[in-house]
Amino acid sequence: MPYARTLAEARLYLALTVDEAAREEPPVEGPEAWTVRSGGVELLVPYASEAEARDEGERFGVGLSELIDPGQWRLAGAGYARRALADDLEYTEEPGDERLFQRVVSGWEAARDALGEALKFIPPGEDEVPAEAFWTEAGLAAREAEPDCFLRDRLAEDIAFYQQNLDDFRRLNG
Repeated sequence: MPYARTLAEARLYLALTVDEAAREEPPVEGPEAWTVRSGGVELLVPYASEAEARDEGERFGVGLSELIDPGQWRLAGAGYARRALADDLEYTEEPGDERLFQRVVSGWEAARDALGEALKFIPPGEDEVPAEAFWTEAGLAAREAEPDCFLRDRLAEDIAFYQQNLDDFRRLNG
């Protein structure tokens, strides 16, 4: 059974790979890990790796993902950012809704963190994600469509942009 580093990574992996009609079941506690299931796919999430990620402030996990490739991380980051922007605009029309406020914050954080995961695939001293780091159809297509999006400087700029959006939202609405 494949391992996810965190519950957040497991949920994203299932969202990326399982038919939308499938329903994610609540995690089942085992002796050393949760089992997360959806649409016939099962993942183990060790308690130790979840705890380590929380201690390190790494939403999706410490180290490199073995489930989600850098192209998928890039696409996920863009998806989180689109939702955060839509929620941000909605919040502007309805300020004061605490649940919506938290959705905006969480969305910008997830967008930033997803790109941080893609950045982890760049080896020290290199300037871009190597071609061999991509293994999924979606990830390979993302790299082929926009190879510059996988340069260290571009990822860092986009991470900073998402962080700035988060900071601006908090400053204006916090």
